[in-house]
Formats: sequence, structure tokens, C-alpha cells
Amino acid sequence: MGNIYCIMGKSASGKDTIYKRLLDLQPVSLRSIVTYTTRPIRSEEQDGVEYKFVTFDVLKKMRKQGVVIEERCYHTVHGDWYYFTADDGQIKDDETYLLVQTPEGYKALRDYFGRSRVRPLYIEVEDGLRLARAVERERLEAIPRYAELCRRYIADEADFAEPVLLSLGIEKRYQNADFDKCIAELSEDLKEFLKASRQNEAAGKGEPGKLIYPPKNK
Repeated sequence: MGNIYCIMGKSASGKDTIYKRLLDLQPVSLRSIVTYTTRPIRSEEQDGVEYKFVTFDVLKKMRKQGVVIEERCYHTVHGDWYYFTADDGQIKDDETYLLVQTPEGYKALRDYFGRSRVRPLYIEVEDGLRLARAVERERLEAIPRYAELCRRYIADEADFAEPVLLSLGIEKRYQNADFDKCIAELSEDLKEFLKASRQNEAAGKGEPGKLIYPPKNK
């Protein structure tokens, strides 16, 4: 049984770019899970790549079908935006997956698929640098939403508070001040995790790898 790796981080931590680079590099065999959102698509995004962009009516229909694994609602200055993951046939038992998630979404996936299968990859960036990146990214939009940027920046402080992360067992941090270095560290750890998983299976433990993350940042 393959693992599901959840990339997490505050806004403008670079998690989406890291996600795309790891899928391009394939340090181990990784498949993507495309989650859903009802928010407007950004100018640089493609439907079905970053997210599946749907209406709220589609979300309600999928709820009734019982395929929504987890969902979150953000009360933005532009209205309510929903993000959700669905058991829509993308996820196979024998594949290893990579997706971008929140701590809340990570917990829901872990509860749904099992603790031994769902793994956190937490990306961290110094707050000042992260804010500068966020402003620069928003400036490139046809209609910049600076008020929403500020709301999300403040909300992140609660969503990614240290007690929240520790309660979920998220201890290892991948620093994204240097993108190439961050990618190299993630790639190396993914290889080590796969190696540990195979060793567990070979030893007949019957689990896809109770992997131990490095005790401190490299």
C-alpha cells in the first residue's frame, strides 16, 4: 500500500511550486491528487492541475453522493470559498500520492486512510519573506485582492499555530528560503521514506512504513 504525502505550509510558502517540481522530478514514483475548490481561478492556474474548479452546487451534489472526504470553508472578503478532497476514483491502494493540504485536511485524510499511510511534509518560510512573496504574486493578478491576502495571512497564524502542528505530530520543517536546497532535502527524505517502507514490508510488519522523520532540520 502506497503512502499519501501532504505538502502543507502557510500562504506564499511556495508549497504549490514545490508540489509541481517534485512531480516533475519524481524522486520516487509519485502520482498527483487534484483537490477541489469553489474559489475563482487565478490567472496562472489551469483547471484540473492546481485544483478542480467547481461551483457550490457541484459540492452539494458530491456531498449527497457521500464522496467528500474533507472540506473547509474560508469566509473571505469576496464570499465563502470551499476547498475539498473527494474519493472520486483518483486514489488507488497501491500507488504513492502527493497533494497540497492544510493541517485540518491532513488530519481528515489521515483519519480516512489511516495514520500509517498519510504523511506530512511541512514547508516553512520566514514571515517577512513570505509576505513579500505574497504581495508580489498578488500584484501580478488582473484584479489584485490585497484585502483577501491580508485576511489569509492573519488566519494562517491560527491555522498553523505551533500547538496545532504538534498535536498532529508535525515536527519536521522544510525551510524554503533556498528553493533548490528545499527540493533536494524533500527528494532525499522521500527516498528514505520509501526505503523504510519497503524494509518494513520485507520484515513482514504488514504496515506500509511507520516512518520516523529526521529529529531535526538538516
